[in-house]
Amino acid sequence: MKWCRFQSGRTTAYGIIDDTTVTEVTGNPFESHTKTATIAQLSRVKLLVPVIPPTFYAAGVNYREHVTEMAHRRGVKPEFPPNADVGYRANNALVPTDEPIVIPKDATDLVQYEGELVVVIGKQCKKVSEAQALDYVFGYTIGNDVSERTWQRGDRTFWRGKNTDTFKPMGPWIVTGLNPDDLRVTIRLNGKEMFTYAIKDAIFGVRQFISRMSQYLTLYPGDVLWMGTDGATENMKDGDVVEVEVPGIGVLRNPVVKER
Repeated sequence: MKWCRFQSGRTTAYGIIDDTTVTEVTGNPFESHTKTATIAQLSRVKLLVPVIPPTFYAAGVNYREHVTEMAHRRGVKPEFPPNADVGYRANNALVPTDEPIVIPKDATDLVQYEGELVVVIGKQCKKVSEAQALDYVFGYTIGNDVSERTWQRGDRTFWRGKNTDTFKPMGPWIVTGLNPDDLRVTIRLNGKEMFTYAIKDAIFGVRQFISRMSQYLTLYPGDVLWMGTDGATENMKDGDVVEVEVPGIGVLRNPVVKER
């Protein structure tokens, strides 16, 4: 099933997508909900961020080639994470598909994409095993963890480098019933394929992250976990368009605009 959040006129609602139409739903996908008789053409509604998460988690460095490339650029030896460690991102940075990524006027040229699979939690989760972990997943969507590398390295925290407004495109919708091990991420810049990688090649997979997190944190319906990216990441500039595609889910597409 394919779930979205959308705006039509003054109405904002969750909806279920069926081919080219979206059916408005009362309630939300994580609790009781009911299909309404309101059906609209998907092309005539505005897609929103598919969920506003209670808590926004990010796996960070989780693919070997990405770790190696980032270390090479810094002139240091790559260090791979020994455990499935998680960080946090900020909801203020979320924007939906087709909305611009706005680069602040005082940013450096080192503003880069990171195309990622996003896991959406479906029910409260505490102290679960790896074997149980996927039972707590509602579905999957796509994220672009935009990063200003100079700020990322220079600030004591990631508050600017990762969490500037518009730096976290997510969407276009959530798809249920997928096996993450079957999924593949492809990143394109201005139509050119920059990198493609398999989710199963992660250092730590979805099951490992959810299980380890749940030993210490309670995960709640609607929480999201961004699974990290692989490969080298390149700079984005004013006028660029970045696309992150996961077959079986869709394409997250965002133009890039430099603040003036």
